[in-house]
Parts: sequence; C-alpha cells; structure tokens
Amino acid sequence: MPSHPHLATSEWTLDYPPFFAWFEYALSHIAKYFDQEMLNVHNLNYSSSRTLLFQRFSVILTDELFVYAVHECCKCIDGKKAGKELTEKPKFILSVLLLWNFGLLIVDHIHFQYNGFLFGLMLLSIARLFQKRYTEGAFLFAVLLHFKHIYLYVAPAYGIYLLRSYCFTANKPDGSIRWNSFSFVRLISLGLIVFLVSALSLGPFLALNQLPQVLSRLFPFKRGLCHAYWAPNFWALYNALDKVLSVIGLELKLLDPNKIPKASMTSGLVQQFQHTVLPSVTPMATLICTLMAILPSVFCLWFKPQGPRGFLRCLILCALSSFLFGWHVHEKAILLAVLPMSLLSVGKAGDASIFLILTTTGHYSLFPLLFTAPELPIKILLMLLFTIYSISSLKTLFRKEKPLFNWMETFYLLGLGPLEVFCEFVFPFTSWKLKYPFIPLLLTSVYCAVGITYAWFKLYVSVLTDPPVRKTKKQ
Repeated sequence: MPSHPHLATSEWTLDYPPFFAWFEYALSHIAKYFDQEMLNVHNLNYSSSRTLLFQRFSVILTDELFVYAVHECCKCIDGKKAGKELTEKPKFILSVLLLWNFGLLIVDHIHFQYNGFLFGLMLLSIARLFQKRYTEGAFLFAVLLHFKHIYLYVAPAYGIYLLRSYCFTANKPDGSIRWNSFSFVRLISLGLIVFLVSALSLGPFLALNQLPQVLSRLFPFKRGLCHAYWAPNFWALYNALDKVLSVIGLELKLLDPNKIPKASMTSGLVQQFQHTVLPSVTPMATLICTLMAILPSVFCLWFKPQGPRGFLRCLILCALSSFLFGWHVHEKAILLAVLPMSLLSVGKAGDASIFLILTTTGHYSLFPLLFTAPELPIKILLMLLFTIYSISSLKTLFRKEKPLFNWMETFYLLGLGPLEVFCEFVFPFTSWKLKYPFIPLLLTSVYCAVGITYAWFKLYVSVLTDPPVRKTKKQ
C-alpha cells in the first residue's frame, strides 16, 4: 500500500482546520518509529509493511472513540420495542448498524482515512444533547468543527436547538416559547465555549498573520462545482441533463461544435467548467440553493419543536441539503447523514424506510472509491452483508407495522443489481469503453442521486407533517 499523502505532505493538512493538522503532526511523530521513509514528502508511492501496519493500527486505535460514542447513543434509545431475543432489541440493532457500517468501513479501513473518531465526536455530541448535557454537547461539536470543517453543514441544527432548548428554559402549554424565560447566562456560556475553542485552534495562525491562507485552503471555490467523480446529488442530475441536451443539440445541428467548452465535466479532472446548454452554476448559486433547502427544517425545529428527535431530524436534513446542493461535494459526505439516520431508524417504521433507502443508495455510490479488481468481490460482499442485515433486522423490529417499502422503492433498490452488473462486467467489454470511459461513473452517480434525493424529500415530508411535542413543564 503506498504511503498516504495525509502523512507525507505538510501542504495537505492546510485543507483541514488546525486541530486536524495538529492531530496529523502528532501522528507523524509516532509514524517515524515505524518507518521514517513514509514521512518523506517525495515518497508519495512509497510502500512498506511497517507503513501499512502503522496506518491500520492508527485507524483502529482512534476508532475507540467511535465505539464509546455508539455506546452512549445506545443509552438514548427507547427500549419499548425490545423483543425477547437480544438480536431483536433496538439497542443491539443500532450498535450493529453503526459499528459495522459499510460506508465507514471502506472509507477508513480500505480507502484509509480517519473519519471514525470524527464521527465519534459527532455522535457523542448528539448523545450529550439527548441526555440534556447541553454544554458538553456544544463543546464537543465546537472541537469537531475545528477538526473538519465539513461539519459546518449541520451547524444550523446545533445553533437553533441549543438556543431553543438551552437558552430558553421554559415553554408555554401549546409548546411555543416563553420569551421571558431567556437566560443570558446560558447564552454567554455557549459563546465562551465557542470562543475558547476557536481561540485555541486559530489563535496561532492569527498571530502569524496566516489566517487568510488557512481560510482560502478550507474553502477552495476554484476547484469547480463537482469533484472528479460526481457526488450523487442534484448537480449530478443537472450535469447529466446538460450532457444529454448537448448531445441532442449536436445531433440535430442546433449547437456549434466549435463553441462547446473544451473543459469537460466528465474528464475526471478537478477543475472549473462551463455548462453547454444549461446556465453554468456559481458558488453563490449553490449557497443560495443550500440555504433555501435548509431553512424549512430549521424553522420546524424552532416553531414546531419535537424534542431531541426533532433536532436529529433537522441535523440530517441539513447534512442532506448541503450534500445535494453544495459546491464541490465529495461522495464520502453522504456518511454525514447516513450515520445519524441510524439512530432514527430503530424508533419509527417510517424513519427505518428512509434510512434503508438512503443508506443502500449512499453506500453503493461509494463503490467507485474502490476501483481495483481485487477489491471488487470485497466491496460487493461487504455491502450485501450489511444491507441484508439492515433490511431483515428492521423488518423484524417493525413486523407489526406496514411494509417498509412500496413497490416503487423495491423496484428502485433492486435496480442497483443490474446497474452493478453492467458497470463492472458488461461495459468493459463494449466498444464504448474507449470512447466514453465516464459512462459507469455517470450512471452510478445519476442513479444514486435519484435515490438520495427521494430519501431527502421523504424525510422532509415527515418532518413537516409530524405534530410538535407539547411540554408544559420546565425543561
């Protein structure tokens, strides 16, 4: 396995907030005792057994935080639906769905990254809010933001929920806010937490006048609308539609071939490009679309409170909205919605249905990350095991309620099988492989984008139609 640029280049760490840079700096001091050569910035293709050993064990050890977070999340689960057998209990099912999550497994332990402990921080902060330990939850999330800025996607859910449930200490009988219950002391305590964590993280860069450089690396708007492999979101559908319209336009001679932009969005390069037929998308346009998609869930969290579960639903909608409409979204960002959705899946049959559609589609969209022949049977087998367990366990948990899927959802999910057969076993032997090498990625991205968009819409309908939780006593 080649030496990973996470450890071999100091420049890479600038793409992440300072806490993660410090984390990697600490790792590098441990790595030198395994193999000094892996730290050589010129050894990007370096491989050794000791390097592999260090990579594997460092990921496994940092995952202990994720294991602890799962344990804390299981304490927050209602056990009323508990079956007679251990394997039918919601807490057992949830622990398996999180600890053996297929997406996290391949991203961290095969693709090699350190997402486990970051998701551990997020799940632990969620658990603390469920336990009404608000300042601990706020502190953990503030630390998480300075480890990886992608978690800004869900910051609106945290901000509104903490303001609504912690800074306002009481509700009216109809569930609305008692405005005179606002606590400035609690607001100041939250502000101090955010300020102190930010000062510790960004203070050294501010003192050295390097903060603008850090911010420019954290928000790389020059990298283009989509990643080299399109994340399965709204812009994948938009790009595909533009591609189809451009092909039709050329066939009907409605477009001039000489005026079509040469920078192709299917070239596999990370770059800016211009759409051919549809209007080109700017970073500001994606920001507006993302905010418009997030706002309804945030308003529901404020005006129609549903307790900690309402917060969790808002968090997932913020993550999905940012994934669907954000700028230069990575396909791995779908895990930001999949893992928290696991907590909802063991509570209600409707949420379980959404979880299964989202997680199956989202996990399949990660297949292109593992593109070598030896990895093909591994990823197929692992996903089948996880998907079969998820569906069978949740069907057993909600066996007294209506089926989890309707005929349309069943047909869509079964369609992933023929898609995989075509992309991996049929397309490589066709004449299209040389002329249109991007077709498997395009089909995977577009097909999965439909499922993820559907899950987002279905969850939104559930949030907007569910009644608020009414409380008359002090929180």
